[in-house]
Amino acid sequence: MLRNLLSLFRSKQTPQTPENPSPPPSGQRKKASGPRDNASRPQANGSRQAAPAPTGDAAAGRPPRRRRRRKPASAEGGGGEPQREASPQPEARSQGEAHSGAPERRPEAVEGVSGPQPRETPFGEVMVSAPVARALADVGYEAPTPIQTLVLTPMLAGRDIVGQAPTGTGKTAGFGIPLAESVDGAKPYVQAIVLVPTRELAQQVADELSRLFKYRAILTIAVYGGAPIARQIAALDAGAQVVVGTPGRVIDLLDRGPLKLDRVQTLVLDEADQMLDIGFLPDIRRILRHTPRSRQTVLFAATVPTMIRRLIYSYLKEPEWFRVGEESFPVESVRQMYCEVARRDKLDALLETLRTYDDEEQTLIFRRMQEDVDWLVRHLKQRRIPAEAIHGGLRQNERNAVMQSFRDGKLKILVSTNLTSRGIDVPAVAHVINYDTPEQIEEYVHRIGRTARMGRPGTAMTFVSEWDFESFDAIRDHVGAENLEEVQLSFYAPGHAAGTR
Repeated sequence: MLRNLLSLFRSKQTPQTPENPSPPPSGQRKKASGPRDNASRPQANGSRQAAPAPTGDAAAGRPPRRRRRRKPASAEGGGGEPQREASPQPEARSQGEAHSGAPERRPEAVEGVSGPQPRETPFGEVMVSAPVARALADVGYEAPTPIQTLVLTPMLAGRDIVGQAPTGTGKTAGFGIPLAESVDGAKPYVQAIVLVPTRELAQQVADELSRLFKYRAILTIAVYGGAPIARQIAALDAGAQVVVGTPGRVIDLLDRGPLKLDRVQTLVLDEADQMLDIGFLPDIRRILRHTPRSRQTVLFAATVPTMIRRLIYSYLKEPEWFRVGEESFPVESVRQMYCEVARRDKLDALLETLRTYDDEEQTLIFRRMQEDVDWLVRHLKQRRIPAEAIHGGLRQNERNAVMQSFRDGKLKILVSTNLTSRGIDVPAVAHVINYDTPEQIEEYVHRIGRTARMGRPGTAMTFVSEWDFESFDAIRDHVGAENLEEVQLSFYAPGHAAGTR
C-alpha cells in the first residue's frame, strides 16, 4: 500500500499544508534531561510543538516514507509529549464530581487495636496481623487474588508499586491490607491518601477500606465534590488517618487548610488511567507536591499509556511492575477496518468514511488530545456536519449534557478523547473511528468495544498515518491480520483530484 501511495503522491503537483499539524509521537522527540526524582517534577504541558518545516519527500510533494518510531533508552521517561488532558476548569472541582442523592456520612467512632502488630497469621503466602486476619474473615476473603498475591509482599515492605489489572480483580484489598498494617490509629493525622476518579469509586473504596480497618482503630473518610464540604472538614478535624478522594475535592481541602499531607506515608493512585482521561493530571501533580518525598507511591491502572508512564517515571522510585489478566480481545461481531492515510489527509478520509454511513447511525470518533477533539468538531461543523466534543476540559454539566444527548440518540457524531473508551455503555453506537491510532493494544480494544454491544453489529475504522506503523503493527499482531480489512481511499486513486484539501 505504501509503495502505491508513493507513486500516487508523486502525481500531486503542490504539497499541501496540514490543516491540523501535530507533533510526532513521543518516541521521535528529544527526551528531557534531569533525574527521574521527586525533586524534578515536570509541570503539565498543554501546548503542542509546531511541526518542522517539510524536507526531502515532503518538500517534493511526495508522501512521507514509512517510519518506525525509535524506542528511547528510557522509553517512558522522555518529556515533551503534549499533555492529553488539561485540568478541568475551576468549576469542575465543585460540579465536576457531580452531586448524587447519596447522603453524606458523618465520621463514626472506631474501635480496635492501634500501632504495629505482629504478623503471624497466614493469608495465602503472606503473613498478616490477627486484627487484619479477623477483618478478612469477616468480609469472606479466604485467599488472595492474583493481583493481591503479587503486590502484598512488596507493598508491605514499603516499595513503590505499579499494578496493571482490570476492574474487579481485588486491587482495593491489594493496597488496603498493607494500609491496615502500616497506618497507626493512635496518631490523629492523615497517614495515607487514595486518589480515585469519581465520587462513586471514592465511596466504594472508603467502604471496603473501613471493613479491612474494622479492628485497627483507623478512621477512613471519603472526600468528593457535590457533597457538603463542612462535614468532610469535620471528619478531618476528628483525626482521620486515611483519606479517599477525588483530586478536585482534595485540592479544595488543601487550599482551605484542613487537609495536611506533610506526614503522608503512602499515596495510592487508583484507576490512574481514568483520572488522566478525565483531566486530573495537573491536580495529581499538585497533590504529589504536598506529600513528602519519602512517601511510598502505589499506582493501579487497567491500561498504561504514555502519559501514565511519564507520571510513573517522574514520581515513583524504582517501582516494581505487576500485571495480571490476559490482554483482552475485540468482540467478534466488530468489523475491523483500517486505511493508510497521510496525516494531512485524515480529514478527507473521515469525510469519505462518514459518507458511507447511514445518517441515522451513531458514530464515536477518538482523538488523543483535547485540542485535537475541538479542532475536529469545529471543522465538521464548518461542513454542516453536526458533531459535539467530550473531554476532561469541559465542565461536568457540559459533559453530562453531551452524553445524555448521545445516549438519547439525538446526537449522531461524538468526538472524544479516551474519556469514553471505558465504562460508558451506549448500545446504539454503530461505528467507531480511531482518527488517531491507539498507542496500546488495550486502548484499541477498549475503544472499539464501544460498538457491537448487546448483539448489535458494528464497525471500527482506524486511520494509520506515517507515524503510526509501530503501534498499528502491534495491534495487528494481537487481533490477527486476518481480522483486519484494508480500505482503499478513493482520493488516492490515480488521476483523482483532491476535493477538500
